[in-house]
Amino acid sequence: MTLSQLRTFALVARLGSLHAAAAALGVSEPAVSAALASLRQDLGDPLFIRAPGGISLTPGGRALADHAQNIVGLADQARWEVNHAKNDAGRLKIAATAPFAEHAAGRLLDLFTKRVPGALVDVVAEPAEDLAGLLLERAYDIALGARPPAAAGTPGVEPGLESVPFLRYQRVFVAAATDPLGRLHGPLPVGRLLRRPWFAGPAGILDSSEESRWLASLGVVPEIIRLSSETDALAAVRAGEGVMLALGHIVRTELVSGALLRVPVAGTPVPGLWWASTLDQHRTTTMAQTLQRFVGTADATAAMVARGGSRGLERRGSKFHVALWS
Repeated sequence: MTLSQLRTFALVARLGSLHAAAAALGVSEPAVSAALASLRQDLGDPLFIRAPGGISLTPGGRALADHAQNIVGLADQARWEVNHAKNDAGRLKIAATAPFAEHAAGRLLDLFTKRVPGALVDVVAEPAEDLAGLLLERAYDIALGARPPAAAGTPGVEPGLESVPFLRYQRVFVAAATDPLGRLHGPLPVGRLLRRPWFAGPAGILDSSEESRWLASLGVVPEIIRLSSETDALAAVRAGEGVMLALGHIVRTELVSGALLRVPVAGTPVPGLWWASTLDQHRTTTMAQTLQRFVGTADATAAMVARGGSRGLERRGSKFHVALWS
């Protein structure tokens, strides 16, 4: 039994397909089959059987899958710590969902790097549905924003991860100050808005979010126009082009000044939570644990909801990076 074989099996078990695992590893499918054949022979168990659309693990395969993921994770962690022990011990690789990256990451991590000597951060916005896999593969140390959704059929958080809620927010419907919706008295059924364009940032309305669950409970599937940022989406709303489910603390000043109006839709505001997620405590890094604790402090909350919006967000290619400064 080799680490390479375990890595291959762990990926096959997670993806449910030899073909998908081969593509992820950048090798041929026969190479994956050969690695698994050696593992099956060594352990005396078929580990999986072919099934429509992929594979189905045997009881022995399910038992091995957990061990394989842990062993591969520990090996990757050891390699990372050895490679970074001298020069990069304080560097954090952070994945953030797009709304958090845009509206809170800059101020939060600016404060964190000032409070924690030696802390260096690199932040990339990633899709919520990819967070669990990216953390388990150790592509990132911590994920901020949406809670990583568990695999289909698995309740709660993905096994092997620890998610801690740290900031409550509310989404409210907003429209331009001159919009005729402002003359209507609520609560309005959400169906009244379905003929209007709905704007959102690049993530749209996340499937794993409270906003998505609220819409699903109403049986409503609006057509969402995604723009490059929620800031651009708000600009379109101000111009009278449509409506938006905006973060309440971001638009509070404009609602008070009358630059935007709140549309009194039944069931709103929609509450939500942002989460800090890491590998479980036995496998995560000390710096990731430090940030996970820090995000729940009063100072961190004050920084994230401070007036004036976020700062430090720039876009490179198809991903967002947060550049921090003092």
